Amino acid sequence: MTIDLAFGPKLLDDTPAFANGAERVVWQALRDQLGPDDVLGAGVRFTHQGHDREVDLLVGIAGAGVTTVEVKGGSVWLEGGDWCMRRGGEVVTVDPVGQARNGKYALRDYVNADPRWQRRRMRMAHAVALPHTDVPADFATPDCPRDSVFGRGDLDGLVDGLRCLLDQQTGHPPTSAADLAVLADVLGGRFLPQATLLAEAYEREDDAQHLTEQQAMILDAIRHLNRVEVRGGAGSGKTWLAIEQARRLAAQGQRVALVCYSRGLASYFHRRVATFRSHRHRPAYVGLFHGLGEHWGARLPESTDDREGWEVRLPAEMTRLAEDLPENHRFDAVVVDEAQDFSDTWWPALLSALRTEESGIYVFSDESQRVFARFGGPQVSLLPLMLDANLRNTKQIGQTFTDLAPFRMRLRGGDGPDVRFLPCSADEALDLADEAVDDLLDDWRPEDVALLTTGSRHPEQKARQERGQDHYWESFWDEDQVFYGHVLGFKGLERRVVVLAVNDTHLERARERLYVGLSRARDQLVVCGDPDYIREVGGESLWRTLQA
Repeated sequence: MTIDLAFGPKLLDDTPAFANGAERVVWQALRDQLGPDDVLGAGVRFTHQGHDREVDLLVGIAGAGVTTVEVKGGSVWLEGGDWCMRRGGEVVTVDPVGQARNGKYALRDYVNADPRWQRRRMRMAHAVALPHTDVPADFATPDCPRDSVFGRGDLDGLVDGLRCLLDQQTGHPPTSAADLAVLADVLGGRFLPQATLLAEAYEREDDAQHLTEQQAMILDAIRHLNRVEVRGGAGSGKTWLAIEQARRLAAQGQRVALVCYSRGLASYFHRRVATFRSHRHRPAYVGLFHGLGEHWGARLPESTDDREGWEVRLPAEMTRLAEDLPENHRFDAVVVDEAQDFSDTWWPALLSALRTEESGIYVFSDESQRVFARFGGPQVSLLPLMLDANLRNTKQIGQTFTDLAPFRMRLRGGDGPDVRFLPCSADEALDLADEAVDDLLDDWRPEDVALLTTGSRHPEQKARQERGQDHYWESFWDEDQVFYGHVLGFKGLERRVVVLAVNDTHLERARERLYVGLSRARDQLVVCGDPDYIREVGGESLWRTLQA
């Protein structure tokens, strides 16, 4: 990554890893003396023709050329024509001149082999820096004249000295600022800018997966219990645990139903379950609560607006059908994820489908994500367990919603990009969110990004849903498309990057919608909305976090 300082050189790495303090001293002297068109790199590594090379310091001076600098700390001296220094209490022989010279030629060949370097000729020199050693004025060796070595007393004029060295190399024309920009690009690699962000995201994802899998000890602890409710905030691993519990129960030979309310979450269930090694580990039913009724032969309401049909008539019919199920169609256990979405009228149908009164009921819920006006639970006693750690969001994202969670959560996710807040009115939120998505695609792939709304749906979401809900949710897995959704349908799902358009002006369930929207991003979050509305809905703590 090339960092462009306002009054200093372009740095090949803004946080270089120095092998020792001597390299840091010389690097700092160069950084302070170089100009904005110059280039500076430390510990520059590259592989060419099967050989690994490393240059201690690379210095590109606009209008002059490029120098490789080998740095040796401590006391360095010549003895019998050999360079010597003390290392670990022992005197060792070193070859700083040969290292600098070999690095120079290897760098030249590496750059010349890159198709972006069209010039094919680069003015180059090599030098030795001994920041802790006083080098006398009459010093000289056959392969290292005095002007090629810089001692403790020469550091203040280091760049001027390197420029003089380069001016002596008259076989090639001076290297321009444009040439150095290409050089920096070549040494930055041939990756897209998103590669760094994705690599960091993959690393965080692996860490989060490891932490989530550690949560399986909870399932070990409840293996002899059959009535449990696991409560946890966003990113605590509830969905992973729900699927894992269903898998374990199925592997024990139980007939299991893995149920939720959201179509998107059901789609995720199906894809996860399909990865199980054996059919023996797969639940007997995976999907929507209402889909279970359809599976039994219930007639679904014709309109999505028929609230009484979905909330009253269909659940009552499902209960009657469940009571008449043959023994081999009943379940030994039901696992319900995002159970806060379930109405009290739905539970009788699930309970009636169980094989016995002792059959397992495993409920996973987050009360702060109760975005629907439904209240209820199974009319049986459940042992409550709490998950109080956020594992899957970066700390920066977790800080935005932790105060909206049902209880204070420990943030155990990794560090990531800062959360961006783009102030606007509710009417402007969608347009600003679209612009944010365009900017993010410079660094992320389309499959990494979702645009979510809290109010009216995005036009692209409407267009995809007009082709059917199945088509719409298939687009969630499309690697070539950004996903457009609403917070109501995105619970239980996540994306590496989320742009949240806060385009709702109503206060009913606004806090819960905001909580869901903020918590769907794993790695990067952009929020577009009215500052006054967000402050009123989310509170001062959220507002301060977004302003940080």
